[in-house]
Amino acid sequence: MAGICLGSLLMCSFLQAQNSTYELQVDVKALGASIQPSMYGIFFEDINFGADGGLYAELIKNRSFEFDNPFAGWVPFGDVTIETKNPCFDRNSHYVRLKNRHLITGTGLDNEGFRGIGVKAGEKYDFTVYARTINIKDTPVKIRVELVNAENNIFETQRIEIAGTDWKKYAVALSPKATEVKARLRITMETPGTIDLEHISLFPQKTFMNRPNGMREDLAQALKALKPGVFRFPGGCIVEGTTIETRYQWKNTVGPVENRPININRWNYTFPHKKFPDYYQSYGLGFYEYFLLSEDLGAEPLPVLNCGLSCQFENEGMDQHVLVKDLQPYVDDALDLIEFANGPVTSKWGRLRAQMGHPESFHLKFIAIGNEQWGPIYPERLKVFVDAIREKYPEIKIVGGSGPGSEGEDFDYLWPEMRRLGVDLVDEHFYRSPEWFLREAARYDSYDRSGPKVFAGEYACHPDNRENSFLTALCEAAFMTGLERNADVVHLATYAPLFAHVEAWQWRPDLIWFDNLRYVCTPNYYVQQLYSLNSGTHVLSLSLDGKPLTGQHDLYATAAFDQKTNELILKIANVSIQKKRIQLFVAGLEERKHAGTCTLLQSMDLEIKNTLEQPTQIVPRVVPVEMGNSTLKTTLLPFSFSVYRISL
Repeated sequence: MAGICLGSLLMCSFLQAQNSTYELQVDVKALGASIQPSMYGIFFEDINFGADGGLYAELIKNRSFEFDNPFAGWVPFGDVTIETKNPCFDRNSHYVRLKNRHLITGTGLDNEGFRGIGVKAGEKYDFTVYARTINIKDTPVKIRVELVNAENNIFETQRIEIAGTDWKKYAVALSPKATEVKARLRITMETPGTIDLEHISLFPQKTFMNRPNGMREDLAQALKALKPGVFRFPGGCIVEGTTIETRYQWKNTVGPVENRPININRWNYTFPHKKFPDYYQSYGLGFYEYFLLSEDLGAEPLPVLNCGLSCQFENEGMDQHVLVKDLQPYVDDALDLIEFANGPVTSKWGRLRAQMGHPESFHLKFIAIGNEQWGPIYPERLKVFVDAIREKYPEIKIVGGSGPGSEGEDFDYLWPEMRRLGVDLVDEHFYRSPEWFLREAARYDSYDRSGPKVFAGEYACHPDNRENSFLTALCEAAFMTGLERNADVVHLATYAPLFAHVEAWQWRPDLIWFDNLRYVCTPNYYVQQLYSLNSGTHVLSLSLDGKPLTGQHDLYATAAFDQKTNELILKIANVSIQKKRIQLFVAGLEERKHAGTCTLLQSMDLEIKNTLEQPTQIVPRVVPVEMGNSTLKTTLLPFSFSVYRISL
């Protein structure tokens, strides 16, 4: 426990009797509330280079030269200029002009990628570019496309011949002979002439589900392994934007990927100690791709839209907020999004979805309006959206918000407002200390059962050092017993944030860390996975001395029944430094032996963490267990989270 202390919440365990046996009771015939199939999910925000440079598989930074600095990410050499006349794409008007008169020095461009370009030997990568020559009399111009390593050695070369004054798409496959984490892409003119280049792309042929314009395979597979029930996107604060102009606009993210205008990412400049002037959103990962990814993951899509308010943390006045009377375009965006997701191919936005390759509905059921807004200006705008959506799409469940905090004046004001407006779910956010997570395990025991349901939309345990560790994972596991025990109130839950690039992060802790070729799952990831894979279908009443386990004797527990597999599922966290002897009496069973498993996450070192170099320091392990007749006798290890599945 070096350097970590939870005060009396953990140290009191030293004073407890070593020989105590805790007798728990559960009745498998007394089914409680249904657990939503979508209960445990994931929340994606483009922070920490989570999209471009992360989940989105594109390897070229600033591929259309649209950053405020058009050469950001590029090193031009020779005669290279930025042009805008007669562009290839009307919403991405910049392109580069290369003139080559001196073959000795040459003319071309180098791209650095996102903290380097990661490529693997034996894999294929599609290089594509839109190009043209300038004069009709020009002979074809040859360019050389190369991959160059950190030592400036070329390890793959292909050539393309560009001919004609009309914009055309050219493509060639690169097959690197070496694996490199920090390669660069180099384009060099080999013959004299003048050419224009636009939308220069390098994309792995192998993507998740082999989707074109798809996701980085290993990162998406890590999401798939979570078996998420819901997928919230495209973020939180980026939905608001720092200004109304920089808010996330979903209509800019659909249609041909080459013609999607970029947007500056608000995490480009938000943190003074972590400014990334090269952090933009290409929108290559747009709403169509988010819906496809939801489908591929088997998760319910939950898009979040701007409510007419930009980030209130950044804007104290009203200049960057939309007046209620001017909200109609924002409301139209919400209605049009539902049509894009679910509408028939004969509708305007359903037709676009079909043209993009998905004539079938995405079966959207949820939509969230607003992120972390507060005060009267939020519900007065939310009401306009609620009225319009209820009138046109009454089947859609609407998610409102309770502000940026887990309690306090704004929280207390907004919950009654959400009830008044009749939203279906209220999005609660809590980034709090380990002590808070343990203390709040009974948070939802006293919530109003008749009001809107809870969406725990953003949460993570934040210790003083803000690092992922087994301590934070264990506290989250303990807290989440209260989410599941109150499944009649809590319908959705998503940890946040999801991704972080090890060389380009601004916020931590995060669920998955990665570099250009590798990723590592944190202990927190495994807690989320254990809940998702073992959610069950119905809550069971589990008690110690007639009460639920919400921290008594440093134990936190919940029980569920899985009707699909006829299994009892027990989740129990021991946050004590002592072992705990448990006897679980199961009513409603026939007298025979019952086999099962225990999946265990445990460490005596609360500071232990997984890294790219040591990715398996703390991972679940599975052992067989057997329950004699109707009693499970077991010993919980110190600082452990255990999931028991017993076949009935």
